Amino acid sequence: MKSTGVVRKIDELGRIVLPKEIRRNFGIDERDPVEIYVEEDKIVLTKYSEVCTFCGQSKDLKKFKGKNVCSKCIKAIK
Repeated sequence: MKSTGVVRKIDELGRIVLPKEIRRNFGIDERDPVEIYVEEDKIVLTKYSEVCTFCGQSKDLKKFKGKNVCSKCIKAIK
């Protein structure tokens, strides 16, 4: 993992500000969803993108019972 040297304090509502340069480098714009997960003893933020539950593809997605499924997997299931 690469250190940026940036240190931010968490405010009283639990928020932090991601520096503009980091957001720009990762293509994160205002109101973009960010996924938060834990990896061992680290908190990891990643730009969220919806993908197919079965194959991980991000194109031609349809919702089925709350899950994303791509058209290719829908055909395979049929």
